[in-house]
Amino acid sequence: MNLQKISYGLVFAMLLVLGFSLNTQAQQDAYQISAPVTHKNLSVFLIHGKNELANENILTLQEAMEQKILVVFETSDVNELTVQNKSSKYEVFIQSGDIVKGGKQDRVLSVDIIIPAKSGKISIEAFCVESGRWEQRKSENVGQFSSSNERIVTRDLKLAANKARSQNEVWKEVEKTQDKLSSNVGTTVNSAASRTSLQLSLENKEVMATTDEFVKKLSGIISGKNDVIGYAFVINGKINSADVYASNFLFKKLWLKLLKATAVEAVSEMKDARVARVVKVSDIKAFLDGADRAKSEERTVTNRVKAVTREDSENVVFESRDTKTKVTIHKSYVRKQ
Repeated sequence: MNLQKISYGLVFAMLLVLGFSLNTQAQQDAYQISAPVTHKNLSVFLIHGKNELANENILTLQEAMEQKILVVFETSDVNELTVQNKSSKYEVFIQSGDIVKGGKQDRVLSVDIIIPAKSGKISIEAFCVESGRWEQRKSENVGQFSSSNERIVTRDLKLAANKARSQNEVWKEVEKTQDKLSSNVGTTVNSAASRTSLQLSLENKEVMATTDEFVKKLSGIISGKNDVIGYAFVINGKINSADVYASNFLFKKLWLKLLKATAVEAVSEMKDARVARVVKVSDIKAFLDGADRAKSEERTVTNRVKAVTREDSENVVFESRDTKTKVTIHKSYVRKQ
């Protein structure tokens, strides 16, 4: 009898994994990719597909914090914060790579997570993107975080936070990003208020002015396109990353924040711009297909979200699966080199 129960359990688990795999492949087969739109050294490919998520009672972290619906609390643990959704109506989608400003140190949230309405306090994994400070900064609230208007920038930072999952690697990549930005915008982007803060570097007026040019040129490319669920981008003629979401509704909410982070990376790599081979739609499709076929590992983030990592020698993709809706809510693809 016990063996029979174990067998049933194994079969159920295999069917569950197979169901998600088939769903992932069906999504992938349904993708259509537009020809690129290019500004300077950045080319953007829009990814089209069907909506898998009907729920529109969902806010982004930035929206929820601006509306004071969601609170992010300092825990005095560098790699863990707590969040609380006070809304009785809205769920909140927190995306890996979102930066929260304030507390004892600015942090980057390192996992995708869905915070249900009236959630109570929920722990969330984080990394520090500001070394050294461990006290109040100016008039900021040391016990809570004030905003989430920025994301981590650069492929290497994504890999440090999501693949290596190393605090030291994150700090190293923050410093490298600051140095590159300083070189390319012609002034030191490190803030006097905290020289190690990535958030404050992204608020630098020269960085903002330079990246705003990209945003103005490219932000409108999704207008009127209700089937766009993601994008891929190329910097200096090399495939960099892609993000795909479960719905056009969610992607549009995140688009400007994603594009700004992408533009910052393009600016940081501007001095390496050179004539390179043209990346085609077929190359982007091969990049997504290759990552989706890679060997996978799964871990539980919460009782609502499972994280799946697929990786081979060239690519890695981080998937977030909502076990409530049985939908892959977000896939973050990164070309490793």
